[in-house]
Amino acid sequence: MDSVATGPLSTSAAPSGTRGPSRGGRGVVVAGVALSDVGRVDEATPYTLHAQAARRALADSGLDRSVIDGLASTGLGTLAPVEVADHLGLRPQWVDSTSVGGSTWEVMAAHAADAIAAGHANAVLLVYGSTARADIKAGRRTSDLSFGARGPLQFEVPYGHTLIAKYAMAARRHMHEYGTTQEQLAQIAVQARANAASNPEAMYRSPITVDEVLSGPVIADPFTKLHCCIRSDGGCAVLLAAEDLVPDLAVPPVRVLGTGTALSHAAMSEWEDFTVSPAAVSGRAAFQQAGVAPEDIDLAQLYDAFTYMTLVTLEDLGFCAKGEGGAFVEGGRLLRDGELPVNTDGGGLSACHPGMRGLFLLVEAVRQLRGEAGEGRQVRRADGSLPELAVASGTGGWFCSSGTVVLARD
Repeated sequence: MDSVATGPLSTSAAPSGTRGPSRGGRGVVVAGVALSDVGRVDEATPYTLHAQAARRALADSGLDRSVIDGLASTGLGTLAPVEVADHLGLRPQWVDSTSVGGSTWEVMAAHAADAIAAGHANAVLLVYGSTARADIKAGRRTSDLSFGARGPLQFEVPYGHTLIAKYAMAARRHMHEYGTTQEQLAQIAVQARANAASNPEAMYRSPITVDEVLSGPVIADPFTKLHCCIRSDGGCAVLLAAEDLVPDLAVPPVRVLGTGTALSHAAMSEWEDFTVSPAAVSGRAAFQQAGVAPEDIDLAQLYDAFTYMTLVTLEDLGFCAKGEGGAFVEGGRLLRDGELPVNTDGGGLSACHPGMRGLFLLVEAVRQLRGEAGEGRQVRRADGSLPELAVASGTGGWFCSSGTVVLARD
């Protein structure tokens, strides 16, 4: 795993090259994807959502459940993912319970792809489910979950430095360094909502304007309410498999071309530059392994708990230069029919955000590459053809971790 603890992050983009993974071994494909019930789900448990998503992803693939010999899951149960495996009736011989926040699922996908390529597993199920919204509504939770006050956090918690405050500080630094404006950040929320408008599974679909974003209640300066992700229920699953199983699939396979992972800081005081995220490292690694460059990408699914996350990730993945993210997101560039469609389901800002959203990024990327997004929502290239390349990049903690996955239509 790349580490960014010893020096500043690099933002250099990967050069174009021969397309294809350099990990060696068998090729890896996405065999099936699915969402559970999402949005407002008051009568389900997290286990129910895990099971729904897993069954639907398996059905999507057309494979028999007996091929699943690996499981990646975290965040549920005393012995995650043992309880999830037991609930699903699986006895995996390869398992991953990595927990690095929202980027967990891209990091797990990287681990699973390497395991399959090396022959340690044939088919790995990544599965997630959460009733974050329903739990608060029912009084099972009365506030946001605390990250605790031990270790490095003990030096920040006494000062009321909340999770959102950490992101807000980073956004303010970018604004100070590069002149990025609240209006530019608001453009990200507006375009996410416009993308959500054609997604029947999105929780919020009514159009919003920049003025409406800016006039909302301030949550943590410079973020108003609509700069922040929604709270929803939901789950999803992704089944990764060896290319040996492609003849048995019921759907066109999507290939995993490249992956990259990176860790940064635990305490904000140890973050060298608030304007550079660990996606600068994970993205470079993923593009290099895939043999492609940012300009080759047809669509991007990026973690967007806050609008600033989208902006800085676009910069760090190399879609624009450092400091130019504000100008880059203007003019509808992120819309489904824009120059670089981003978060085409509406993202965490409008579609769904039930806690750790990273796995949803992979589901949406695969659906778009397979041409299954539906009328009015499907991304197409300038010549009318389906997209060929997508990137999904997740961020965890307060820019503490990143995982990036490059996918290709077969």
